[in-house]
Amino acid sequence: MASSTSSIPAQDQVLISLRQIIRATDLYSRRLSKTVGLTAPQLLLLSAIRDLGAVSVSQLSAAVSLSSATVTTIIDRLVSRNLVERRRSEQDKRVVHTILTEAGLAMVESAPTPLQDLFGQRFDALEDWEQSMIVAALQRVASMMNAEDIDASPMLHVGVADEPD
Repeated sequence: MASSTSSIPAQDQVLISLRQIIRATDLYSRRLSKTVGLTAPQLLLLSAIRDLGAVSVSQLSAAVSLSSATVTTIIDRLVSRNLVERRRSEQDKRVVHTILTEAGLAMVESAPTPLQDLFGQRFDALEDWEQSMIVAALQRVASMMNAEDIDASPMLHVGVADEPD
């Protein structure tokens, strides 16, 4: 049975919706961690390495909209789990490429679809005017929460802002 929202003040409806979004990302992160033992940023990087092939940290950082320092920290963890390897470039020995191991590829292939991919599919199905309204409304909400200057990647992930992973 659906509850009526007409008796709930509009401000509370917005806060409830924000909380539902945060909760959805938290539940996804827990499911991801439980099913494959990865965090959302780890899965994002593994997927990007699969898609890009042998890639440098700077290229990977640009591709996933995370700082090089954050990417390096996550890659260190993935190397320690034997999911990726670092190899020197044959053309330029100063360049180190990150590549997936067989275990890393298997991990990516068995992982659930990233939450932002599911969102993207549904968002793309909306009319242009609906997309514009959602973007404008969320940008306004971010501004109202003094969050417009916070650097964020297009990745749905729950965690402490200062933590790289």
